[in-house]
Order: sequence, then structure tokens, then C-alpha cells
Amino acid sequence: MHCSVCGKISKDNLGEGFKQKVKITLKPLGNIVDELMEELKDRVSGIFHCPTEIKAGFSDLSQTYNPQRKQYFSSKLLASLKKSEGDERVVGIADVDLYVPRLNFVFGEADVVSGIAIVSLCRLRQEYYGSAPDEALFLARATKEIVHELGHTFGLGHCSNNKCVMHFSNSLADTDLKEANFCNNCRPKIMPCPII
Repeated sequence: MHCSVCGKISKDNLGEGFKQKVKITLKPLGNIVDELMEELKDRVSGIFHCPTEIKAGFSDLSQTYNPQRKQYFSSKLLASLKKSEGDERVVGIADVDLYVPRLNFVFGEADVVSGIAIVSLCRLRQEYYGSAPDEALFLARATKEIVHELGHTFGLGHCSNNKCVMHFSNSLADTDLKEANFCNNCRPKIMPCPII
């Protein structure tokens, strides 16, 4: 897949079907502060221009913890998330280190069929790497990863344009390089958005 220059989704080019039929729900998993959830909700809403809300998640992540890896199994957490409506997209937000068996870690994971995704904040923080906190950088990274996983729930694959939010992030350098928006090639593929 080849994408051209990234662009921002605007209310004018989203179409009425998207704004009226799709709702995005963010759910904190574990101990996530309310102010952070509100900030992420506002950022995601500003990109997708559709109803975005926060609903209660769950706090006990222990059944997904792998003591040998000292990480949490992303797919198990993903399977624990539920939707309340068929046209809803759900993103679980966790502040623990996630993995899938074939990779050392993942920033997130999505299930296209269910419309559910999960994102880890853990490795998006500068503190994880021994650096001083950078709240602006952290929020930008978190927004990009949430939008990326939501893109998968709408059926988008990875994009070869390294500026597009759908570009695969193999490392934080990739996340930092890309923008929080869909490129001109990926954006039309979710409009009108497929309703599950």
C-alpha cells in the first residue's frame, strides 16, 4: 500500500454516516488517572469528529500477567474487553508492558472483527528509558497509537508512508516520525466507515 502526504480528517470530509453511527469508547485498564483519560478522549475526538466517551474498564490485570516475561499478554487483555453496541469502537488503555508471543513487546493490538483494540502507555513514556518526563511527547505518542489501533478496527492495514498514522511502529522512532492523522490514501478507506 502506498500513501501520499498525510492530512487531517475534517468534519467536512467525514460524511454524516460516520458522525452519527460510530461511537468511540475509551476504557481505562488498571490504574489510569482521570485527567489523562480526558485528555486522550479530547485528542481522539478531535481527529475522528465522532462521539467519544470514557467508560469504566477493569482494574485487575493479573490473569494476563506472564511472570517469566514480566509483561502482560495483550491478546488476553483484548479478549476481556466488551462492547455495548454494535457500531461502537472500544480501546482499552493500559499502563503496563504488553507483549504477544512472537514479539518482544507491542504498543497495541486490535481485533478488526470485534472493533476492539488495546494500547499500552508503558513504553511511550520517556521515563521508561531512563530519561526525564516529557508530557507533550508522551501525549502525542499515546494519541498516535490509539488512532493507529482504531484505524485497524475500521479495516485499515499498515501504510508504507512513514508519516501516516497507519505506518507500523517497530520502535518509538517510528511513532515519533509519523503524524496522528491518516494520509490521503488511508483516510478515504474509512469514509463512510464500515459499520460492524
